[in-house]
Amino acid sequence: MSRRTPGAEAAPALITDTETLTALCTRLRAESFVTVDTEFMRERTYWPELCVVQLAGDHEVAVVDALAPGLDLAPLGELLADPAVVKVFHAARQDVEIFLLKFGAVPTPLYDTQVAATVAGFGDQVSYDQLARALANAQIDKAHRFSDWAARPLSPAQINYAAADVTHLRLIYTGLTGKLAREGRDGWVAEEMAELANPATYRQDPETAWERLRPRTHNRRFLGILRAAAAWREKEAQRVNIPRQRLVKDETLLEIAATAPETVNDLARARGISEGFAKGKSGASLLAAITAAKGLPDSALPEAPRERSGAAPSPALVQLLKVLLAAKSEEHHVAPRLLANSEELERLAAGETEVPALHGWRRDVFGEAALALKAGKVALGVDGKKIRLIAAG
Repeated sequence: MSRRTPGAEAAPALITDTETLTALCTRLRAESFVTVDTEFMRERTYWPELCVVQLAGDHEVAVVDALAPGLDLAPLGELLADPAVVKVFHAARQDVEIFLLKFGAVPTPLYDTQVAATVAGFGDQVSYDQLARALANAQIDKAHRFSDWAARPLSPAQINYAAADVTHLRLIYTGLTGKLAREGRDGWVAEEMAELANPATYRQDPETAWERLRPRTHNRRFLGILRAAAAWREKEAQRVNIPRQRLVKDETLLEIAATAPETVNDLARARGISEGFAKGKSGASLLAAITAAKGLPDSALPEAPRERSGAAPSPALVQLLKVLLAAKSEEHHVAPRLLANSEELERLAAGETEVPALHGWRRDVFGEAALALKAGKVALGVDGKKIRLIAAG
């Protein structure tokens, strides 16, 4: 289908009733792709509050008031689940998380232009504004970026701002897919989209929440209490629907794991824990979780994070791999972070083989050269202003 230049359609429509939304989604299901964005509020809640959904097809742009009284979003869920229509997002993770919570499924198939842009040579985490300028010759008005999207009524300026997030996304999508197809990189992008399409990407297991705190100890009893306290915080924050850090801060959880409070008074002595909290329902349930963790047998306690076995990798070798990474990134016009991060370079230098850079298209672009460099089969040289590989020997 040939897609005409955005701007020919009428002004964005504001949709507030189910009948109009159903008609819109029926029309959009005839498209090859639709662009999608959301506006939501999360500053005061654990769960994101969906306020606005923006949708654009070939000939129309609509802003859906998700908070409109009586509006049933089921037709939107059907559109997002339609396998014949690609759902195009920019920086999709938070939007997809919202739709997974709302409809119980990840939109499918989906395409993230921020991810595609890293493969296409636009750098790490390129913004929508940058892509709009580069591929749609558009300037984004940022005036309403921090609007209160839960306040009603929505102003005309808010509606136009929201619509712009999907209007220019159409040209960004067609520009990126065309470029990547010409360069034979469609498969590269498909590998990256697979993670976004996996519902597990968006689901936090309360029992592993403690790992995000990166405790610097091998004391397994401490880790057991920390695991219990962090799991309690995750579940309690969900129950009362407030941000986890507003419920109990990370540093307070670490202190609780260290002091293992047994009584309300003990708990109230922890930084950030008020006497009222300690005496209330939340405090009681936290103390119960701590008590249960203290009673666990050693075999049920979490293992301390494993340190890398063997000698530490040579810092010089790691730096050499970083130079190679930069050179390969420049040669193939792909963001360095997409090929390997610092931790993965250290693992490569240490001789590990289960590293993403040694699999799939990353191995072709960077991994093989990294192994050859480590084995002394090639060396790095300078050719004018560029780094190049030189056969050793």
